[in-house]
Amino acid sequence: MVETITPGELKQEAERAYKKKNYLTAAKSYQAAAEGYTLTGEQLEMAEMLNNASVAYLQAEQPESALETALNTDEIFAAAGDKRRQAIAFGNQAAAYEALSQLEAAADAYQASSDLLKEIGDQELRPMVMKSLSAVQLRLGQQMEALVTMQAGFDDVENPGLKQKLIKKVLRSPFSYFNRLS
Repeated sequence: MVETITPGELKQEAERAYKKKNYLTAAKSYQAAAEGYTLTGEQLEMAEMLNNASVAYLQAEQPESALETALNTDEIFAAAGDKRRQAIAFGNQAAAYEALSQLEAAADAYQASSDLLKEIGDQELRPMVMKSLSAVQLRLGQQMEALVTMQAGFDDVENPGLKQKLIKKVLRSPFSYFNRLS
């Protein structure tokens, strides 16, 4: 008798492998779980597993596979009206583009992620996405845009921590200098 492994069991297997830093094994298990969820018609779970696989592939230093697994998952979340997971999917795509040195595509995907997170008022993930976007903008030679992006990432945080307050203050300094010149 053949024992069938459920998508949930594959997901658990992937999570265990990820915790043990067996990223390639985790990625493959997440992909297998995604296939299982496709067969059961659970599209959101399938897309979630593909995004998890993408993260694991990035950790395994396989950005091509990371991008391939994350592409179009944003559309599945969009169709379901799940803007937070759609934003995360864009962020995963952006990270893969960045790892592949496709910086313009990375900046576009980070911006799409940030826009969605701002729309839903997410103050937890948006500053992280804005920080990543800012870093990409710096690599593209867009210093002023990077500064504005980083500041915008902190502007919407209602209860910033000490570190965020300090960064916010430092980011304001160049603007106050330029205002004195004009």
